[in-house]
Amino acid sequence: MIRVSGTRRNRPRRAPIPTAKSGSGSPTTTTTPTRTSTTVADPARRGLLVTFEGPEGSGKSTLIRGLAGRLEALGRPVLTTREPGGTPVGERIRSVLLDPSLPELCPETELLLMVASRAQLVREVVLPALADGRIVLCDRYADASVAYQGAGRELGRARVDALNDFALAGAAPDLTLLCLLPPAAGRRRFGGRDPDRLERESAAFHERVYDAYRAMAGSGDPRFRVLDATAPPDGQLEQAVTHLRGLEHDLLMGL
Repeated sequence: MIRVSGTRRNRPRRAPIPTAKSGSGSPTTTTTPTRTSTTVADPARRGLLVTFEGPEGSGKSTLIRGLAGRLEALGRPVLTTREPGGTPVGERIRSVLLDPSLPELCPETELLLMVASRAQLVREVVLPALADGRIVLCDRYADASVAYQGAGRELGRARVDALNDFALAGAAPDLTLLCLLPPAAGRRRFGGRDPDRLERESAAFHERVYDAYRAMAGSGDPRFRVLDATAPPDGQLEQAVTHLRGLEHDLLMGL
């Protein structure tokens, strides 16, 4: 998990719930609609929202930790977070969504829970951090629902977009880094750990998710930048740094 820690224009004795924090350590996490029409310009917004998307096992969490460390070394105000989760409410929702003992969770319920977690994260964490001038690094955001529920669950794009519009409140990403890795390669990275409910889905499901992310990469939307997730962690980090420099944002000077 990544520690919890925003753009311009998916039990007994509970463990502590990760909530938003600054710095590079670890714990949390976090997606965004592909349609740029959902972006609402906010003159009060001073921060930067960078989201990270990709199939299972694509190295997003490791990448975010490395990037947060690089930015913190420059004295930049960084907040890392994740989806689903990132808030006390969101983490409770996450525990339901990823619980492998709940395979009967229907696609519509899954989508609504994802969006509920997202709406809470945006209002409790993302918007305040952007207003405070922070760099928000989010592990998954609204694009995750486009890929996982819209494509993977075959619920379709229109209903996902409508719900994302409602949840995001204009907090669209400045940049989305797509960590592309074929599903079979991602599964090999699970190691010996037990997969969660989504990771246990069929190969066909994960292929649909991967195809949706590839479609985003080929959409021509300048918000999306593709990373080769087959590269080692250091190589993936350097790819991400190169794309961040392209934003030419004051918060990224010297990166």
